[in-house]
Amino acid sequence: MVKISPSILTCDFLELKGVLKELEEAGVELLHIDVMDGAFVPNISIGFPIIDSIAKHTDLPLDVHLMIERPQLYIDRFAKHAERITIHCESDCDVRETLKQIRDNGVKAAVSVKPKTPVSEIYPYLDLVDMVLIMSVEPGFGGQSYIHSATDKIAELRAECNKRGLFDMDIQVDGGINFETAPIAAHAGANILVAGSAICNADDMKKAVAEIRKLAE
Repeated sequence: MVKISPSILTCDFLELKGVLKELEEAGVELLHIDVMDGAFVPNISIGFPIIDSIAKHTDLPLDVHLMIERPQLYIDRFAKHAERITIHCESDCDVRETLKQIRDNGVKAAVSVKPKTPVSEIYPYLDLVDMVLIMSVEPGFGGQSYIHSATDKIAELRAECNKRGLFDMDIQVDGGINFETAPIAAHAGANILVAGSAICNADDMKKAVAEIRKLAE
C-alpha cells in the first residue's frame, strides 16, 4: 500500500493549523517536515518552535527530514515529537552512530541520498534503518521538477532490499511528486510519496491526495 506524506514546505504558514486539519481529513498517513539549516542546503526552514506547535495541533505522525550539516547534535530534541527521523549520508556525522542515536530514542531511523549520490552509498546502513529516502530533486527548495534518474535508484534499492530479505523496507521518494510522477516512482518500488506543491497548493487537498493515491496504486 502506498502512503502519502505531504510536505508543508510550500504552504502558507499563517494558515498552518487549517492545513493540518485538511490533511488529516484527506487521510494522509504522515506529515513530512523539512528541516534546513542554511549550511547543508542553501535555505533555512522549520525549527523547534514550529515543530512543537505542529505536534500540539495534529495527531499525524511526524516524518522529520533533517537536511542539516550536523544532525547528531539535535536528534534528541527532534525525537520528542518525531515518528521517524531521516538524516543524509552526505552530512558531517558518523552516519551509523547517528542512526543508532535515533533508534535509541525510540524513533524510526532513515537515511537519504541526494540525486548525485549513488544509492549504494546507503547499503552499509540498511541493517539500521526502517526507511530510505531517495531525493528526486536537489534538496533545499520546494516546487522543483522530478529528476528521472531517481526512478532507476528506487528500482535498484528495492531490488537490493529484496535480495537481502528486507521486504518491508520503506522506500520514500521526495521531490517533484505529482499526478504524473507518483505512478512512476511507485512502480519503481517507492511506497511512501512525499508531495508538496501538488497537495498543499491544490484547491482541494483531499481530492489531490485521493488522485495521487489512485494513480500510484
